[in-house]
Amino acid sequence: MPFDITRVRAAYPALSEGFVHFDGAGGTQTAGSVADAVAGAMRAAAGNRSTAFTPGRRSLEQVAAARSAVADLVGGDPAGVVLGPSATALLYTLARTVGAGWHPGDEVVLSRLDHDANVRPWVQAAEAAGATVRWAEFDRATGELPTGQYADLVTDRTRLVAVTAGSNAIGTVPDVSAIAKTAHAVGALVVVDGVHAVPHAPTDLATLGADVLVTSAYKWSGPHLAAMVADPARWAELRPAKLIPSSDAVPERFEYGTPSFPLLAGVTAAVDHLAGLDPEATGDRRARLRAGLAAAQAHEEALLDRLLAGLAERPAITVYGSPARRWPTVSFRVAGMSPAQTQAALGEAGFCLTAGDYYAYEYFTAMGLRDTGGAVRASIYHYNTADEVDRLLAELDRLADRA
Repeated sequence: MPFDITRVRAAYPALSEGFVHFDGAGGTQTAGSVADAVAGAMRAAAGNRSTAFTPGRRSLEQVAAARSAVADLVGGDPAGVVLGPSATALLYTLARTVGAGWHPGDEVVLSRLDHDANVRPWVQAAEAAGATVRWAEFDRATGELPTGQYADLVTDRTRLVAVTAGSNAIGTVPDVSAIAKTAHAVGALVVVDGVHAVPHAPTDLATLGADVLVTSAYKWSGPHLAAMVADPARWAELRPAKLIPSSDAVPERFEYGTPSFPLLAGVTAAVDHLAGLDPEATGDRRARLRAGLAAAQAHEEALLDRLLAGLAERPAITVYGSPARRWPTVSFRVAGMSPAQTQAALGEAGFCLTAGDYYAYEYFTAMGLRDTGGAVRASIYHYNTADEVDRLLAELDRLADRA
């Protein structure tokens, strides 16, 4: 059946304010069911985790439910879901823990296509250990991340390969499974940033070949929380720094402090929302998630094709990258305007887009764009419409005429 965009948009109360949101890569709007779940959890009697009284048991249930929901979303094991405040915070925890076992002569392979959250923690951990960082380079013209280079970059001294499942700057979809196969051949750990990929299509941890996958709920209609998913046996091998009285169990020992139980209720609600995107889908939540996200992916890809075709017809606009496979994200500049000026002008017209480097530090530095303001990013989510794409293109025409 066709993607029912009217039904989908009705699930997001914030859309009634009338703004046009092409900033999903920076954070999507929140589904109404998520807000209701968070509010309901905050109104109910609350207590820290305990089996001794009902509010304490309720908190235990909220944590368990969130782990189960994230596991269904990415094809993981609930016992391997580490919850935390952000992808950056979780990756720093992982980098400090894994890097503690590195030594001079060890090597780490990173990608210049990645968000800095999957770069800087590893660079700093390598510096602390005296390990060597080796860089996978992207093609400056296309934005592709050539897989073949990993055969030379990965050696028997490689301890870790970190790579994105989707560029948050230009949408490139690297061949993560092939990269992981090369890394696993030498026993290296593969850490995948799934923040920009998970919102846009069905995800499967095993298919990617990821030993660890990170995702952020606020990029898929949920609250500002994140998760780091791995096989529980992988977590059992690692010993993070922690408080003495805090749990030493997996995955709890990787989680610092008391979690936000209401926001965890929102995580579960967000996954349930995604599982309902295709109202005709049947089966368990994992099956319904795959169906719903596949339907959303087809809708988003049609909008992306429309946007790219429109931008290509406008000589005043420069689009960066032309990867063969890309998530629905485009970075561009308008001739005669800085990215910040373009963002502000679009903002005055009711369009929400991001400008700058969006933490894709290595990408914009390599492209020579970072010191001149980066670019403007239009990122599509499943609540966007063809009419909104056309309105954005028309507004860009007006800006180009004024520049």
